Amino acid sequence: MIKNLLRYAKKYTGYAIMSPVAIIFEVLIEVTIPLLMSVIIDCGISGQSLSEKESFIADILIKMGFDRFQGTDLIIALGGLMLGISLISLACGAGAAYFASKAGMGFGAELRKGIFNKIQDFSFSNVDKFSTGSLITRMTTDINMVQMAFMMALRMLIRSPLMFAMAIYMAFTINKKLSFVFLAIAPIMFGLILLIGSLAHKRFTKMFKKYDRINNAIQENLIGARVVKAFVRAKHEKDKFRVSNDELKNASIFAEKLIILNNPIMALSIYSCILLVLFIGAKLILGGDMYLGDLMSFITYIQQIFMSLMIISMIFVLSVMAKTSMTRINEVLTEKSHITDEDGDENAIVKDGSIEFKNVCFKYSKQAENNVLKDINLTIKSGETIGILGGTGSAKTSLVQLIPRLYDVTEGEVLVGGRNVKDYKLNTLRNAVSMVLQTNLLFTGTIEENLRWGDENATIDEIRAAAKIAQADDFVMSFPDGYNTDLGQGGVNVSGGQKQRLCIARAILKKPKVLILDDSTSAVDTATDGKIREGMKNLLPDTTKIIIAQRINSIQFADKIVVLDDGKIDDIGTHDELIERNEIYKEVFLSQQESKMEQ
Repeated sequence: MIKNLLRYAKKYTGYAIMSPVAIIFEVLIEVTIPLLMSVIIDCGISGQSLSEKESFIADILIKMGFDRFQGTDLIIALGGLMLGISLISLACGAGAAYFASKAGMGFGAELRKGIFNKIQDFSFSNVDKFSTGSLITRMTTDINMVQMAFMMALRMLIRSPLMFAMAIYMAFTINKKLSFVFLAIAPIMFGLILLIGSLAHKRFTKMFKKYDRINNAIQENLIGARVVKAFVRAKHEKDKFRVSNDELKNASIFAEKLIILNNPIMALSIYSCILLVLFIGAKLILGGDMYLGDLMSFITYIQQIFMSLMIISMIFVLSVMAKTSMTRINEVLTEKSHITDEDGDENAIVKDGSIEFKNVCFKYSKQAENNVLKDINLTIKSGETIGILGGTGSAKTSLVQLIPRLYDVTEGEVLVGGRNVKDYKLNTLRNAVSMVLQTNLLFTGTIEENLRWGDENATIDEIRAAAKIAQADDFVMSFPDGYNTDLGQGGVNVSGGQKQRLCIARAILKKPKVLILDDSTSAVDTATDGKIREGMKNLLPDTTKIIIAQRINSIQFADKIVVLDDGKIDDIGTHDELIERNEIYKEVFLSQQESKMEQ
C-alpha cells in the first residue's frame, strides 16, 4: 500500500532527499551545543582549566586556540561560537522544513490528481460502490492527513531517531550510571505508547466513516436546496445534519481522548527521569565524581532524548490516523474499473448507428438475485427513430445505458455499427453516441463553453445550428450576452426547460451516430417538443434517435416504439399497431387523451 502511494512522490524525490540531509546537519550541530555549555559552566564560570576538561569538545577547542581565553573572555568567545553554530542549525532546520513542505505539498497534489483521474475511468458501477461524499472525503481530509504524515516523516522521522541515538551516545560518554536511569523508564513508556496506538486505529477508522456520512448529508442538502425550501423541510434537514454532526463529534472525541493520553505519559516520564537524574547527579557532584557543567549538559541530553521520543510518539499517533486514510485512498487507487477497453480494437470505428440487443440480461450488482433487464432482443436500423415507453421501474434508462457501455451486460451482447460494443475502444464508442440523461447537468461557465462539450472545435455557426435544432437559439439570443451568458453553478440561471434544450443542443453538436434522449423534454411544452423532433428528423436523417418519454405524443411518430414492462419487452410496433394490440400502450394513450380533454 505504501509503495503504491509513494510512486506519486517520485516527481519530488530531490526535495524529499534534501530535507533529511539538512536534518542530519541540524542534529549534528545541536548535540554539540550542550557540550559547549558544559565547558562554559566548568571552565568559564567554575574556573576549571580547559586542558583539564575531559571531553572531545575540549580537545577540539584547544586545537582551535580557545585555551588562550580565561574567565569572562572564555565565556564571551564560547558564547559567540554557540551563537554562530546555532544560526547554522537554524538555517539547516529552515531548509529541511522548506524541502519537506515542497515534497509534501507536491505529493498531496499528485495523489489528489491520481485519485481524480482514477475516478474519471470508473464505470457507473464503480461510482455506485463509493458514495460521492466518501470520494470527496478521500480527496480532501484523507489526502491532507497522508500529506501531513509524509512531511512529518521526512523531517521528524529522520530527526528524532537520529537525535535520540546521538543524545544517548553523548549521555553515555558523560556518565554511564546516570544513563541507566533513562534505560529503566524507556521500555515502560514505549509499551504504553504502542498500546494507545493499537487501540486508537480502530477508533479513527470509525471516525472517518462518520466523515463520509456527514459529507454525503451536506452534498445532498446543497444539491437539493430548492427542493428543501419548496417542501419546507429545512427543520428536518437541520435535525438530520445535527445527528450526523453529533455522531462525528462523538466519534472524534472517542478517538482523540485516547490519543491525548500520549502527552501526559511522556511528560510524566520526562520529569520523573529528570528528578532522578538531579537526585543522583547531585550526589555524584558532592562526591567529586562529576562536574556541574557535565550534569547540566547531561540533563539537556535527557531532554533531547525524551523530546525525540515524544515526537516519535506523535509520529506514531499520526501514523495511526494516516494509516486509516492511506487505506481509504488506496481502495480508490487500486479499484479496477468494471468496464475496460483493453481488448478493444484500436482501428475499430463505428460505421453507422445500427444497434442490436441479443439475448441481453442485466443487473447492477453480481450479488443481486434478479435481473433488471431480461431476455432483451431488439434490432434498430441506422437512422431510425425509436421510442421507448414503460412505467416507472421498467428499466428504460438501464436499457439505453448499455449502448455506450456506461454499464456492461450481465448476459448476451449489444452490437453498435455491426460490432460488439466491447470490441471498440471506449472513447471511440462514446464519441459515436450522445446521451442526454434524465438529470440535466450544466457546468459553471458560459453557454458557449457548455455547448462546446459536444465539440470543442465547433464554430459559432455550428453551435447556433445545433441550438436551433434544440429550439434553444431564440432564448439564448434574448439574453444580453447571448452565448457568452454565464450559467452559474449547475445552470442555475436558466429554467428547467431551457436547461433541457441546452443539453440536447450539446448532444447534437457532437454529431453522433446514435442520439439518446432519456426523458429529456419533460420540462418542454408540447409545441416546442414537436419542433425539436421535427428538427432532428429533417436535419439528422442518418443519426439513430432513441427517445425515452412518458408522453406518447413525443414518440408516436417514431419508426418503432418499444414497450417495456418489468424489464422485459412487452411489444414492439408503430403507434397505430400498438394502439390496436397492446394494452399497456393503449391504457397510457387513453389516460393522456383524457387529461388533455379535461384541460
